[in-house]
Parts: sequence; C-alpha cells; structure tokens
Amino acid sequence: MSVFTDPDFDGHEQVVHCHERASGLHAIIAIHSTRLGPALGGIRMYPYADEAGALNDALRLARGMSYKSALAGLPLGGGKSVILGDPRRDKTPALLHAMGEAIERLGGRYVGAEDSGTAVADLQLMAQTTAHVTGLQDKPGLDGGVRSGDPSPATALGVFTGIRAAVRHRFGREDLAGLRVAIQGVGSVGHRLAQLLHAAGATLFVSDVWAPNLERAVQEFGAEPVAPDRIHAAPVDVYAPCALGAVLDDVTIPQLRAAIVAGAANNQLAQARHGEALRARGVLYAPDYAINAGGIIDVCAERLGEDAAGVRARVERIGATLTAIFEQAESEGLPTQLVADRLAERRLYG
Repeated sequence: MSVFTDPDFDGHEQVVHCHERASGLHAIIAIHSTRLGPALGGIRMYPYADEAGALNDALRLARGMSYKSALAGLPLGGGKSVILGDPRRDKTPALLHAMGEAIERLGGRYVGAEDSGTAVADLQLMAQTTAHVTGLQDKPGLDGGVRSGDPSPATALGVFTGIRAAVRHRFGREDLAGLRVAIQGVGSVGHRLAQLLHAAGATLFVSDVWAPNLERAVQEFGAEPVAPDRIHAAPVDVYAPCALGAVLDDVTIPQLRAAIVAGAANNQLAQARHGEALRARGVLYAPDYAINAGGIIDVCAERLGEDAAGVRARVERIGATLTAIFEQAESEGLPTQLVADRLAERRLYG
C-alpha cells in the first residue's frame, strides 16, 4: 500500500504511521497543509477493518480540514489523526499517553482536538505528554453558561444555522415549524442538533447504531426511529447525516426523498462526482466542510482567546457562506461542493 498512489492523496505534506508496542497504539496522522497555520484536526478512534480504511479516512478528513479552515477564514491548516481500535474497549490511559507522544514528535505542525471516539477527558490525558492538543478548557458556553472544551455545541449550532439557510434558499421560508428532518446519528452533535430542531418545531426522524442514543432521541423529542440503512430514504424535507462519511453514493442518492442534504458528518460524498449526481436530482447539498465548521471555529477561538460572543458570531456566518455558495452554484449550474472547493482553494493557494 502506497500513500502516494492512494486515490485520496492530495499532495499531503506529511503522513505518519505511529506504533507503540506497550500500549498497543496503532495510529495515522495526516497533515494536508500548513500554508495558513498549524494543521489542526480531530483525533478519531474507530475500529477500522484494516489499515487501508484508516489511511483513506485520515487522508480525506485532513484535506477536508484544510478546506474547512480556509473557507471559514481561520489561521489554520488541515490535519487529522485516526487511532485504530474500539474506543469502548481498547482505550486506555497508556494508549492516550502514547498518542500524545506521537503528536509531540511533530513539533506543533499538527494540533489534535476531540473527534468521534474521543472526548475532552481523553485529550486531557494526551496533554500530559504533548503541548499540541486543544479543546481542553472550561469556557463560556454559547448559551451563557459554562461548558467544557467539547466543540460539539458549536458544530450543532453551525449545522442548524446552515439548515435554516438551505431551507430559506430552497423553500423560501424562514421558520422550521413542521419541517421534516431525518438525522443519521444522534450522538454528541446529532443530539444537540435534534434539540435545536425540536425547539424550532421540526418533526424528527432519527437513526443510530448505538441503541441508547436512539432511545434518548425518541423519548426526548418524540422522534420516529428509522433503521440506519434506511434513514437516507425517509420521507423528509431535509436529510442530515451526522455520523460517519461516504453516505452519499450510487446506491443512496437515487433513493433520497429529501430536497436538502445538510448535516454534520465529514466527507459525505463517497466520490466528488456524487455532488453532480445530487445537483442532477435537484437535491440542494450543503457542502459538509462548510456547514460543520462550528467545531473548528470554537477550537480556534480557544487558541486565539476569543469570547463566546465572537464564537457565536463566526458560527452564525456559516449561513451567509452557504447562501453565497448556493446562489453561485445555481447561477453557474455547478454542484455546490465544486463552488465551495473553489472558494476555499482561492484562500488556500492564492
């Protein structure tokens, strides 16, 4: 297996395979770009079937982080790391310390943050062996309270703001009352998104592979449960993928009944050509790295010392960014993700 011939290799600056025998650490750190600043990106832990799948995920996610930060106007590059293992079974303090040491050896080129399979407490353990993790501190919350370094509330707010922008563009309406939304994955971000949508009067359909997450959403929001392999085909207005990526492909796109796809998951398109497939079907797609930038905005704010009001203002600008993308894509007859890519690349590469 060669990194350079991997279909998702995009001129990444550095890809590091990390192993520590005593703790059982097997991890990959991918740095896509440091042109605009250190490559900040989450540390994901997932039971990948093989190393090839882990590498593919790391490369795709790292590139997405470069584009996400560039489009959001942040002084950051893009990177990502993946730990091969089941976070519910394989995570130990020794493994997290070893991951911190692996990050430290990169000298600050990569800065890690929370992601699927990791939590603030895990980052705090890594911080015992590296100075290059962030999202650790208690800070003023977007609702006026105090919260931990968890960026998921900001991510959920950004997706909610983006759904509002998409609904306004597609349906010409400001309110979400009665809007039917299917949320695929009601973990930390998906559940918070469900809270916001429920409060706005939306009708929810939900799925999750983890039964307690599903049951909580059904009980709290009166949501209708749907099997994970059918949630994309639910009879809704908006489909919100909020779990793992590559959910929009040759099989699922023809089965969509939603007019809008707008969710928190990274790398929702299985391949770039699927953006055109969505456009051809008349489905308005909110490019993932544009709509889910709230988390990186929040984490960056911790590094810059920005307050909660500044974070909220930046996150709420996601709606304006998406509106500009939608309008340009419509006027030029282009897929929305291609327009988003061009806007990000203009800042990333000049």
